[in-house]
Amino acid sequence: MNDELNRCGCDKELVLLDEKSYPQMAELCKRAFGGEPWNDDWSDPEQLMEYIREISSSYHALNYGLYINGELAALSIGMVRHWWEGTNYNIEEFCVAPEFQGQGIGSAFMQMIEADVVKRGLAGIFLQTDNDKPSYRFYQKNGFNELSSHVSFYKNLRKQNS
Repeated sequence: MNDELNRCGCDKELVLLDEKSYPQMAELCKRAFGGEPWNDDWSDPEQLMEYIREISSSYHALNYGLYINGELAALSIGMVRHWWEGTNYNIEEFCVAPEFQGQGIGSAFMQMIEADVVKRGLAGIFLQTDNDKPSYRFYQKNGFNELSSHVSFYKNLRKQNS
């Protein structure tokens, strides 16, 4: 585990999250993604809670939380997904509370997740992020490789129909 997390002298615990944690998960996502560089507008609490339910309760859901001194400091929402190359942990959302960012908490949390994923016999971890955000460098620093042949597409239908 990351030395920074060990040196903090804090009580830390990796926990598997379930529906009882949805309100905490929603609050953390709102705080982590509401400011720079993401600026996501999660001002509609019902929309946010539906999003958390949707991504947290999928078939083979696997949601991790890192609690520091009893507070949810980081979370990873995802699922176990079977693929022809092997079974992976697919991360939908990964975030660290703003007050814990830049302290090595995210890297330590990722290492804890990786250890658990290996114990579960999974082949790897898959995720997507924006290449113009700090998360891009974070994942590179933590040993993730960019898939050069993988492309994401999106079509905005609201602007088209206006």
